[in-house]
Parts: sequence; structure tokens; C-alpha cells
Amino acid sequence: MTTETLPTATLPPPRPGPDWLPDPGTYGAAPDRCIVELTARLGPLTTLRRRLTALDATLTVAPDSDDCVLSLELAGRLLGGRTLTFVSTSLTPTDEATRLHVPGELALAGSAEVVFGFRVVERTADRLLVLGTLRLPYRPLRRKTGLTLPRTRPAARIRLLVAAEFTCPA
Repeated sequence: MTTETLPTATLPPPRPGPDWLPDPGTYGAAPDRCIVELTARLGPLTTLRRRLTALDATLTVAPDSDDCVLSLELAGRLLGGRTLTFVSTSLTPTDEATRLHVPGELALAGSAEVVFGFRVVERTADRLLVLGTLRLPYRPLRRKTGLTLPRTRPAARIRLLVAAEFTCPA
């Protein structure tokens, strides 16, 4: 009896993703781990503050940082049965990766180009905890997206606050 040695194929190591994000994969935020708040302000006064429900919050981390995507799908009584969505076009680190600059498209009936500023609270290989804000003037936002507030709640500026914990389903 003779033995024959066959060549074995070696696979290249998996490409790691950006070091300022968790490992590549699709991360989700459970509804109880994602808080979204819409605030309307007129001068120094807050005229409206309401929580929105996160129907879907997904972070897709790819080996190439240009392919990473953050998407949010929000609903609430304030939106009148419609869904407010945000889909990023890129994720860019700033300040030694403690902050993320996330431009994207905010859409309701129409769409507007906006930029979220996220602070990275905690980052591990399989989890990302972020806190982000988006501040916009109300009138241009209303014209572009169709977001309207009640007449009894005047506003000059709108702030959208997002706190989310993205985890990888195991």
C-alpha cells in the first residue's frame, strides 16, 4: 500500500474591516436598545419633544470602509403613519475614531441630504454603542421631506437624537 500526499488549498485570511468599527458583518439594534427623540425648538424654547419608534436600525460593516452603511427606519404618531428613513452614504472617523461623520439621505415624502454626528461611546469586536445628533432648520426640512409639525408647535430648528447599541446576532 502506498500513500499519496495531495496538495491542500489554503484560504487567504479574512479581510479585516476598518479598525474604528467592529468586525465586518451586519449589526442590528434591538428596539429596546435604540432610542430616537425628535425635538423642535423656537429660539431658546423647546416647543415639542417626542420619542420615535425605531422599526429598523442596521449597521453593515464591510471590509472596505466605503461600503459601510448605517440605516434607520423610524415611525411615530408625530409622523402621521408615515415612515422616516435615514440611509448613510459613508462613515468617516474623526478625532481618533471617537466620533463618526455620517452623511446620508433623510426621507419622508421627499428626501434631503443631511449629516449625522455620532460619538462612539463603546466599541468592541462585536458591538458598537453610539450617540448621535442631527440639527436642521425646520423650514427647508419641511419643504424637502414633507415633515410637518402641528400648528400649535412652532419651530425654527429640529434636532434628531439617536442612541443605539448595535450588536451582531450570534
